[in-house]
Amino acid sequence: MSGRPLDSMPPGRPDSGAYPAPSIPPGGEEPDAVGRGEEALRRFHEEEDLDRVYDFRMLRGLWPHLRPHRHFLYGSSALLVVMALLGLGRPLVMRAALERFQQPDGAAMLTQFGLLLGALIIVEQALSFPQLYWLQIAGARAMADLRRQVFTFLHTRSMAFFDRTPLGRLVTRVTNDVDAIAEMFAMGALNAIGDLIRLVAIVAIMLSLDWKMSLFAFVAVPPVALAVNWTRKRMRVAYREVRTKTARMSAFLNEQVSGIEVVQAYAREQQSERDFDEINYAYRGANTRAVVLDASLDAAIEMVGSVCIAAVLWYAGARTVSPDITFGTLFAFIAYLEMFFMPVRHLSARYTAVQSALAGAERVFQLMSSTDQDAEVRGDAAGDAVSLPEDWPSPDASAFAFNGVTFGYRPGMPVVHDIHLEARRGETMALVGPTGSGKTTLASLLLRLYDVADGDGQVEVLGRDVSKIHRNDLRSQFAVVPQDVFLFPGTVASNIAARDAEPDVERVRATLERIGALDLFEGREQGLDAPVVERGTNFSAGERQLIAFARALYRNPPLLLLDEPTANIDSDTETRLQRAMDVALEGRTALVIAHRLSTVRHADRVVVMHQGRIVEQGSHDELLELDGVYARLHRLQVAQQAIEERMDELVEPISA
Repeated sequence: MSGRPLDSMPPGRPDSGAYPAPSIPPGGEEPDAVGRGEEALRRFHEEEDLDRVYDFRMLRGLWPHLRPHRHFLYGSSALLVVMALLGLGRPLVMRAALERFQQPDGAAMLTQFGLLLGALIIVEQALSFPQLYWLQIAGARAMADLRRQVFTFLHTRSMAFFDRTPLGRLVTRVTNDVDAIAEMFAMGALNAIGDLIRLVAIVAIMLSLDWKMSLFAFVAVPPVALAVNWTRKRMRVAYREVRTKTARMSAFLNEQVSGIEVVQAYAREQQSERDFDEINYAYRGANTRAVVLDASLDAAIEMVGSVCIAAVLWYAGARTVSPDITFGTLFAFIAYLEMFFMPVRHLSARYTAVQSALAGAERVFQLMSSTDQDAEVRGDAAGDAVSLPEDWPSPDASAFAFNGVTFGYRPGMPVVHDIHLEARRGETMALVGPTGSGKTTLASLLLRLYDVADGDGQVEVLGRDVSKIHRNDLRSQFAVVPQDVFLFPGTVASNIAARDAEPDVERVRATLERIGALDLFEGREQGLDAPVVERGTNFSAGERQLIAFARALYRNPPLLLLDEPTANIDSDTETRLQRAMDVALEGRTALVIAHRLSTVRHADRVVVMHQGRIVEQGSHDELLELDGVYARLHRLQVAQQAIEERMDELVEPISA
C-alpha cells in the first residue's frame, strides 16, 4: 500500500514532512525534550561513522563488478606498461643526442635522435587513447552493473528497512556514491599502476647514472611519504563526511519537494531556507576540508620536487671537476628527477579520486550489507526450504486466517493483540474502527510487508502459512486498492496494466467498461494514451481511485484488499466508485478497510477493531442491534451526514 497510514506508522519514525528546524526558546537554553528530539532526527538523517578503514576490502568488493569486463582492464594495463617504458626512454635518447652532439658527426646524428624521440612521443600518445578508453569502458560498464545491483537490492528490502532509512539517502547511494566510484575510472586513477612502474624504473635508472647523486636526491622521499600518510587518513575522513552531508542534503530536498504543499500552506518557506542553509553550510565545510587537504598535499609534493632539483644542481655544480658527470648525464638526471615527482604528483591527485571513490564504495557496501530482506521464505523445523505443493492454492482452504497474531513495529510495543480471524472463500469482510486500531496493519501482514515474529501467531493465505510462500507467489494472489493511489509516469493504459511490459489495450478498455469508467477516460484528450505525470497529479482523486480499481480487475486475482477506497472524495464520485467496487468484489474474497460505514453496509461480515483488538464482528444489522462500538460509530456518522446535508440546504439559497 502506498504510504504508511497513521494506524501503521512504526512508532519512533519521524514524519516525512518538512525537516524540523532547531527550536530554542528565549533565554538560549534548549529543553531536554527538544534536545533529544533534535538529536534523534539528526541521527535519522545522518549516518553512523565508519571508523575502520579497509581500502583493500573496498577494492576487492568492486572486483566482482569489474570481472565481466576484465579483458578491457587487461588490455589497458598492457598498454600502460608499454607507455611507461616508452616514456622512460626519452631522457636516455636526449642524453645520447647531447653527448654525440659534441663529436664531429654530432649535427647529423642530432637529426636522427630527433626523429627517434619524435617517434617515441607519437607512439606513446597514440597508445594513450585506447589505454584510457578501455579503462573508462570497463569502469562505466562495471558501475552500470553496480547501479543495477543496488536498485535490485532495494526492491528486496523489507518495509522496516525503508521505515528507518530516508529516501534521499537511498537515492544518493544509487547516484552520487556510485558516480564517485565511476570518477575514479574517469580520472584514470588505476593508471597509478603505471606510475608505480615508472617510479621503480626511474629509481633504477638514476642509480645507474650516478648513485651518489641519486641518494642525495632521495633524501626528500621520507618527508613525502610521511606527508602522504598523514594526509591519507584525514582525506578519507573528509570524503566520508562529504558523502554523509550529500546524503543528508538529498534527504532534506526530497522531504521539502514531497511536502511542498504543507510548506507553502503553513508559510514555512523562510524556516525551510534556514534549515537548508544549515545543511548547505555543513556540506560546504566538508568539501572545503577535503579541498584544503588535497591542495596541501599537491603543494607539498611540488615544493619538495623543486627543492630536490635545486639540491641536485648544487651538488652537481660542486662536482664539476669530476669527469663522470657529463652535461648529457646531468640533463638526463634532471629529466628523470622531474619524471620521478610527476608520478608522485599524479599519485596524489589520483589518490584524491581513490579516497572519494572508496568513501562512496564504503557507503554502498554498507547499504548492501543490510539483512532486512523482504518476505524471506522460512524453512521447516530442520531449516530446509519449503516448496509449495502442486495443489496450492487448495480450493477447500479458507481465503485467509489470523491465528493468535500479535504484532508490533518495535519490540515490546504491540500494535495488534491476539487476533483470531478467518475469512471464507468469496466473503466480503470489512474492518472498521478508529484511526490507530490496527486495520491497515492486518492488511500489511497478509501481504508480508511486515512479518509476525516467531511465537507471535501465524498468518495463513489460501490454507498456507505466508512465511512459507515466496513473496511473488503470495502477492500474485492479491490486488490492492489503496487509499492514496500511486500512479507511475506513463499513460492511463500502462498504469492499469501495471505488470505488463506492453498493455493489452482491448483488455484495458473492457476493464474500464465493466466499472463504468470507459467514457470518463476516453473522453480525455488522447484517451487511454493520455499521459500520466509524476504521482498522477493531473488526475483527480476519484479518477486515480478508478484507475486503481481497473488495475485490480485487470490483474484478476482471487483476493482483494481495499484500503479506504472511498475516503476523501465527493458523493458523486463515491457513487461511481461504489459501482466499481461492486464489480471488483464479484466472485472474490475481499478485505475492505473503511471509515465510511456506508461503504461496508453490504459486507458479509463487519469486524470492529479498537486499540489493536477485535471487539465485535457480525453483519451490519447484527452489530446495530448489539448497540456496541459499531452502533455508536454509525450514529456519529449519521449525525455528521445530517449536519452536512443541512449545511448544504442552508448554503444553496445563498449561492443562488
